[in-house]
Amino acid sequence: MKRRRLNAVIGIVLIGALLIVAILGMIWTPYDPLGISFGARLKPPSPAHWLGTDEFGRDVMSRLMKGAATSVRISCFTVAVALTIGTALGIFTGFVRGWTDRVIMAFTNALLAFPGILLALALLTVVGANEYGIILALGIAYTPSVARVVRGTVLSLREKEYIEAARVMGNSELFIMARHILPNCIGPLIVLGTSMFGWVLLAESALSFLGLGVPPPAPTWGNMLASGRPFMVQAVWLGLFPGICISLTLLGINLLGDVLRDRFDPRMRGL
Repeated sequence: MKRRRLNAVIGIVLIGALLIVAILGMIWTPYDPLGISFGARLKPPSPAHWLGTDEFGRDVMSRLMKGAATSVRISCFTVAVALTIGTALGIFTGFVRGWTDRVIMAFTNALLAFPGILLALALLTVVGANEYGIILALGIAYTPSVARVVRGTVLSLREKEYIEAARVMGNSELFIMARHILPNCIGPLIVLGTSMFGWVLLAESALSFLGLGVPPPAPTWGNMLASGRPFMVQAVWLGLFPGICISLTLLGINLLGDVLRDRFDPRMRGL
């Protein structure tokens, strides 16, 4: 119990720090994240620039803060898209069954055969490499995972006594899905959504690193890693600080996800 409590505290602190930095990055940064100053290029960390400057003289700390805001915004909207579409599909296919279930799940299984990042890369070639394109591509890429989790939950619920009682009372299928099925899916969705936030953050960083993310000069942690790669010997801080931010964020999400799983998964209670 002490270890779980410690994990919960660490996870909440790390995610809380990320959100604070992201919100702050939306409204204020120490310097202009896009401001170029060739006289201050590749300066090491100092009182003037706590995390140093990049090859264009831009303040790394300001760009990290702005990048946090961008990464959190993309992750939140992507998770919202995936959860919304995936939940609707999962509830519909799991409750209605029949040929509709077979067709939709066959298509879902086909999408699951591709790694999420590869599917997102394919979609980005169609919708374009920008913030909205990333949200749409990653949202579609992770929708099948949500649909399968929700469908599995619905299949275990649809034959319960209270569902049969609701049918006998004359309630419509839509009412039963909204009133009785959806609330019972909230727990698994919270756990899945938390984990998915980390997957999306990592995928967005990978896409930005490959040059298919938010176009420069807008900062993201991924494109900061990519731009700092040629200077890893001359200016190690350019890749070090974005890498630390990504690692700490993923650690916090994983710890928080474990705590939420223990809270909402009945099989984990009392262990």
